Amino acid sequence: MNGGEVVVVTGFGPFRQFLVNPSWKAAKGLKLVGFGERTDIFIREVPVSYVKTQQIIAEIWQTLHPKFAVHLGVARGSSDVFLEQTGKNSGYRDKDVCGFCPESQCCVEGGPEKLDSVVNMRAVAKEFKQAGTDVIYSRDAGRYLCDFAYYFSLYHGQRRAALIHVPSSGSLTSADRLVPLLQSLIHTMLDQLEDPQKPHEEMMTEDFSKPAVTARSSDYEDKQSDLFSL
Repeated sequence: MNGGEVVVVTGFGPFRQFLVNPSWKAAKGLKLVGFGERTDIFIREVPVSYVKTQQIIAEIWQTLHPKFAVHLGVARGSSDVFLEQTGKNSGYRDKDVCGFCPESQCCVEGGPEKLDSVVNMRAVAKEFKQAGTDVIYSRDAGRYLCDFAYYFSLYHGQRRAALIHVPSSGSLTSADRLVPLLQSLIHTMLDQLEDPQKPHEEMMTEDFSKPAVTARSSDYEDKQSDLFSL
């Protein structure tokens, strides 16, 4: 630990055809590259379980007191990255890997129907699109474990959380492209947290739609041999 501000990144555990969930792979990649010397990053794998999700996310906010929590999920059948603005409280009808779903079909009984992140995800997506990266803004996270985890984190973390759906197909599934993109997205979100009024009109220098190696992707490649020992 550097004694700096804490950012927590979560990814999900095995689910259906994903013996190793791509969201957890991405979280481990982010642990390798980090967010700078003044930020401590913690990663947690979250089982695809409603009960375990609530336990782990509550523990994160109660014990680590992070500045920001980033939850990674998988956009099945998509080659795009989605930035989710909103978490929903109700409508959870699908069973988890344990065969369970909440009897109330709610995340937090009596809680608001929806919660939005303090980060303006539309502004973040617009900035990256202007730089040539097709990051998609979304207000519907799917009403399954990703959405459930997001709402629970927004509720307990005073809305200081993000949900990013990573692709399950296409070129961005390559860790040396996805991890630097996620790193830059999260840096942009953290910058917005520092100054919510800061305009996000500056063009970024990195173009993640092309296979060119950037400084950040080089950082990842230098360390990726360690990834499988985590």
